Amino acid sequence: MESYALLFAATLNAGTVLAIASLGLLINEKAGVVNLGAEGMMLCAALAGFATVVHTGSTALGFLAGMGAGALLAAIFGVLVIWLNTNQYATGLALSLFGAGFSAFAGTRYVQETLPEQVRWAIPVLADIPVLGAALFRHHPMVYGCVAIALGLIWFLYRTRAGLVLRSVGESPESAHALGYPVRRIRLMAVMAGGALCGLAGAYVATVYTPLWVEGMIAGKGWIALALTTFATWRPARVLLGAYLFGGVTMLQFHLQAIGVQVPSQFLTMLPYLATVVVLVLISRNPTWIRINMPSSIGKPFYPGS
Repeated sequence: MESYALLFAATLNAGTVLAIASLGLLINEKAGVVNLGAEGMMLCAALAGFATVVHTGSTALGFLAGMGAGALLAAIFGVLVIWLNTNQYATGLALSLFGAGFSAFAGTRYVQETLPEQVRWAIPVLADIPVLGAALFRHHPMVYGCVAIALGLIWFLYRTRAGLVLRSVGESPESAHALGYPVRRIRLMAVMAGGALCGLAGAYVATVYTPLWVEGMIAGKGWIALALTTFATWRPARVLLGAYLFGGVTMLQFHLQAIGVQVPSQFLTMLPYLATVVVLVLISRNPTWIRINMPSSIGKPFYPGS
């Protein structure tokens, strides 16, 4: 039972990275903007977070640095696609390539650096419960913060006027503009908020999840997070569940190896990406379901004068 508790704990930890990034991308897409640059933003944020912790010793400052890096790159992306009407998909891919290259270049001096020893987090009393304690109550606060972010986003999107305005900008920007809402500014703020969450996910990877810096350490998590928004049909609660599902698939490879299952390691390594492709294929079989849930103007430029 203890091994299964540890597998569940690892699933929550791995799912946290995907969930935070996916929630950020969901905010973007609810406003009608597709950002394919998540991988690049997460890499730059991972470097910014790691470097900040190396120089300051503060994980909290590392998280803030990661969020700032993600928001800055997202702002540049937002200006290009929202004001200059560049193609969202091409610009996002360019951002992803830029982030990968820049982080590899700027992070060279941090490859051998180590972070201060981390505090072992545990909720008093609850952490001592057999099996459940190891599975649920010995995590970094960001694991629980991820659930709080998802719940806060649900409340914001479906229970507040600002959330309604954001969704209206994604569904019908022309109507929102006719009612006097600054569509472009709202989209830019949404893009920056999404970038900040992607940055937080990247910083979490480099400072907590695997506390080190190596080139390309995000290893496709940005692309999986992008797929998760479609998998979850743009619903925050489903994003959370999907992230833990993919996190479980990622950790399953290590669990199977630990118990001696004779499966080629290459096959186990590709499991998360195979699961992503399979899920997207299954969802795409029902275009009506996608059309009902997908914001109508997603990926389309907005021209105020039209």
